[in-house]
Formats: sequence, C-alpha cells, structure tokens
Amino acid sequence: MLIIKTTEGLLSEIILTIDGVDPLELFGENNAKLNLLRKAYPEITITSRGTNLKLAGEKKYTQEAKAKFEMMVKLLKEQHALSVQTVEDLLMGENLWETRLPESDNNRTILHTRDGKPIRAKTKNQRRLVEATETNDIVFAVGPAGTGKTYTAVALAVRALKNRKVKKIILTRPAVEAGESLGFLPGDLKEKIDPYLRPLYDALDDMIAPDKLAQFMANRIIEIAPLAFMRGRTLDNAFIILDEAQNCSTLQIKMFLTRLGPTAQCVITGDLSQIDLPYNQKSGLYRAMQILRHVDGIAEVELNVEDVVRHRLVKEIINAYEKSDKALREKAEKAEKSARKARGEEEE
Repeated sequence: MLIIKTTEGLLSEIILTIDGVDPLELFGENNAKLNLLRKAYPEITITSRGTNLKLAGEKKYTQEAKAKFEMMVKLLKEQHALSVQTVEDLLMGENLWETRLPESDNNRTILHTRDGKPIRAKTKNQRRLVEATETNDIVFAVGPAGTGKTYTAVALAVRALKNRKVKKIILTRPAVEAGESLGFLPGDLKEKIDPYLRPLYDALDDMIAPDKLAQFMANRIIEIAPLAFMRGRTLDNAFIILDEAQNCSTLQIKMFLTRLGPTAQCVITGDLSQIDLPYNQKSGLYRAMQILRHVDGIAEVELNVEDVVRHRLVKEIINAYEKSDKALREKAEKAEKSARKARGEEEE
C-alpha cells in the first residue's frame, strides 16, 4: 500500500493507494463498509477515488483512521472476505486476530448451506466445539446468546447424517417457557411445541432443502421434540442435541443422559445467564457439568462474549447485563457480610 503524507501543524492529509485487494470488496456495496469508517471518524474527511483513499483533517484522527483502514485491508487479504459485521467489530476496538478465524484450509468447512455458502467455525471457541465433538461422545457447550452454539451443533449433526455416521438426528429442548403446561395452549401437539423449537427449525432450514427436510421429518430421520418426550427411550445410532439445557432440572438432565445408547453422540448447549426456571429451582446443567467434568469421553467448551456473531449491539448488551449482574452480586455479598458482622456483634 503506497502512502503519501502531507502534514501542516495539527492537520494532515494522507493518501492511501490500495493494491492486492478488490476496492469494491473493501469498500462494500454502495460504500457500506467505507461509510462505517466515516461514521467512526466524523472529525475528518474521507474520500475515495478508484484505488485511492484520502484522509484529511486533524492528525490524531487521520492516523487512527489510517490504522483501522490498514487492518481492514489486512483482514481482507488474509481471510479473502470482509463482512460489514467484521468492520463494525474492528471499529469497536475488537482484536479480531485473537478471536476470529481465517477462512483457510486449516479452518475446515463443516457443511454447506442450501445456497452453497460454507459453514465454518468463525471463532477459536467455535473451532474448539467442532474439535471436541470429533473426539468425544458428549460435549457441553455453554455461553451467551449469539455465540453460535446451537447453529454449529446442528451443522455437525447434519454433517454426521450426510456422512452416514448416524442414522438419525434428534433435537430436543425443555419447553420451560410454557411451564411445560402445553395442555393449556391452543392447537394440536405440533402446533403447541413448535414455537419453542423454532431456533432448531431455523438452523435446519439453512442446511437442508425444504422437500428433503420434510421427508426426513416424515420418516423420523430428523426428530424434533420437547425433552419430556425422551423419557423411557433409548437414543442410539443418533446425533442428539439438547438445546437450552440451562432450563433443565437435575432430574431431567440425568434422565436425558441415561437415555443415550452405545453409538450415540450428543451435544448439550446452554446459557447459564438465561435460566427461566422458577426462582427456587436450580439449573441441572451447572451441576451436571461439575459432576461429569473429568469423565473420559465428555468434554466442556465455554464460549463468551468474544464469540458473538450476531449484531454488534448484542455484544454490548451482554456486557452491560454482565456488569449489572456483577454489581448486584457484589451488593448482595456486602449486605450479607454486614448482616453477619451485625449478628456477631449482637452475640458478643
């Protein structure tokens, strides 16, 4: 990249000449990605012409914008792609080299979507989930919303089915949002439970053609059902996903795990910060992870806010809630400490 600088006092003008990448891919359709850079640095003027980009204004901001733009070019060269989301993350200050993975041969494609797009692990922790599933029979994948836990697990299940490593896929989750009181909801059983299983349907819709998916479900090659329906069954020669497992009781998790047959493979996903159980009921997911942590053939993968692949604001929302929850915990601990101290003084 050729750089021409002109500096006068606190003002500077930098002209960057782009080479080795497609300017259209770099700037985005209708300059969508370039406009994000402009929005991030309103103090300076950013203009493009052909393969040249000019930054003009206060030296401090032109230098910062230049550094960000060079990172955009580097990412595009290394990963052969540059999404709007990636540019947003970059401008928010995220170190994408620590968390995001390049779309290289080393980051193998799990599966292709219906329209031919490759599904790959996008972050290091997602890759850990893929690798753990390839070497273990049971994997716990826990982390906040938007980290790709369920989507990655469904892609792994569909791949196993297509490669004939299993004969069926079973997707299940507790319908705790309805208090498991499905009898009070209108419609037949399918109409009652489908809204709670929608995230699983959405993932499958991305990966399997509608007519093929309908055929698989009609023949029970792919089965989607609430957790209560697993009782009394032996789940064998299948790839099973238990989603939203933070809403399982200890008895439900134990019931589910003891249903697994000798050739079953299982991924259990959950978010311990989104427990919808009654206030006095503890999540069975946390206890199961503690008890089974050191059992051979069982792995645990923890995803975090850096793995969020949804809208950039999702990451900010998660951070805000975590900060609030931490403050509330510290306040409760301080109140409890004060209460204990007061009781001790009274006893004396």
